[in-house]
Amino acid sequence: MFSGLKTKYVNTPVQVRASLWFLICSFLQRGISMLTTPIFTRLLSTSEYGQYSIFNSWLGIITIFVSLSLAGGVYTQGLVKFEEDKSTFSSTMQGLNAVLVVVWMVIYLFAYKFWNSIFNLTTVQMIAMLIMIWTTSVFGFWSSEQRTEYKYKALVIVTVAVSVLKPIIGVIFVVLADDKVTARILGLVLVELLFYSVFFIVQMKNGKKFYSGQYWKYALIFNIPLVPHYLSQIVLNSADRIMIGKMVGDSQAGIYSLAYSLSSIMLLFNTALMQTLNPWIYQKIKAKKIRDIESIAYISLIIIALVNLFLILLAPEAVALFAPKTYGEAIYVIPPVAISVYFMFSYDLFAKFAFYYEKTKLIMIASVLGAILNIVLNYVFIPIFGYIAAGYTTLICYVIYSVAHYILMNIICKTYCKGVKPYATKKLIGITLPFVIVSLLLLLTYDYPIIRYSVISVGGIMCFFRRDRIVLLVKKLISLRRNDKTTIE
Repeated sequence: MFSGLKTKYVNTPVQVRASLWFLICSFLQRGISMLTTPIFTRLLSTSEYGQYSIFNSWLGIITIFVSLSLAGGVYTQGLVKFEEDKSTFSSTMQGLNAVLVVVWMVIYLFAYKFWNSIFNLTTVQMIAMLIMIWTTSVFGFWSSEQRTEYKYKALVIVTVAVSVLKPIIGVIFVVLADDKVTARILGLVLVELLFYSVFFIVQMKNGKKFYSGQYWKYALIFNIPLVPHYLSQIVLNSADRIMIGKMVGDSQAGIYSLAYSLSSIMLLFNTALMQTLNPWIYQKIKAKKIRDIESIAYISLIIIALVNLFLILLAPEAVALFAPKTYGEAIYVIPPVAISVYFMFSYDLFAKFAFYYEKTKLIMIASVLGAILNIVLNYVFIPIFGYIAAGYTTLICYVIYSVAHYILMNIICKTYCKGVKPYATKKLIGITLPFVIVSLLLLLTYDYPIIRYSVISVGGIMCFFRRDRIVLLVKKLISLRRNDKTTIE
């Protein structure tokens, strides 16, 4: 049996094997982090957990300004665009990223008291943040290069080592320290420095070039217009925690952050599916075979919807498992945030056309408007309804965000795809509306365990009898990678 599985695995195309291991890497990173959450929610008070969550929120926002997200889409596209000289391109991107971090470090140190007061962080925490921005970007460059070349073995080893060591070192530091928030942060910095900094040396050695006017100009011109877009996405994901911390309290920010983190587990499915779909969708857009995308997109949306329904059903158990009773209110935040995860995926499906045809200004406008709306709604409704309202303001913004990109996609397709619309509006509504309604109705069952367990039982039975169909759909999605020749994000 095992020899047969091994033979089948060896004969599987490298693209499929790589996809499998990249998926495993994603689950390991998020999975180990989530498995250790019950430890940290018990070592840290709700206030301390809230402070740590706020630090992570600022980290996401400041990263955009410092690194310009160079390790994202522009780097992946550059690896394809400059394929014959990608080692040099990689080393010069590392060089540009290093220069940006050094410049911002100098700016910070020149007026550190001012910046500390703005972000409500200590000097040690701010310096640690800038170091993490550098190490994370360094790893981002290297891991993207591994993905485009389907080299998964080293990536898996590093991911496992870092994912295991981060919580171990973190627990040791937190237990021994009086300032537990800073200790948690320094634990992460130490592990990232030990592992990720090596990749800076590796790529610099391979490329042998720190500066390139051509490549630096290419990256800056491409990415600077997208900064508002990237920033808006981070604001949509992070602003609520910062605002809850300032308007309500760190403890409430901690409770909200736990709910958001649990809901974000489902982002793994978004990432895994989109990593599979990305090259295939771009191939279809390039070949003008827009209609081929439709059926696969519907299947993907249904899978994402079902996975998020499963989380919403088990929200009370998930919160009880991952945190003490002081975090109990988090269950009421999970449904709207889990629904938001669905709209994050749908937005990504629609935005592919704008990215392919490089309509970055239009992307930026839609993203900025969504972020501004989120801040305004939080400012209005958090004081009235409390911190739980932030989950619903996030949901409203992602619904509008997704609809805006859907409209933008149709405008682009009218110009570049001979008017062919990739998706039918009625079918999208037919998938989305029942999912949203059922998700909100399940929220009402949290006070009635018998009803909720009955729903879980019925759902489990239905999945069991439809298991062959579910496996077939998953295999169909995975098989898309077999013909993968395009790697653009």
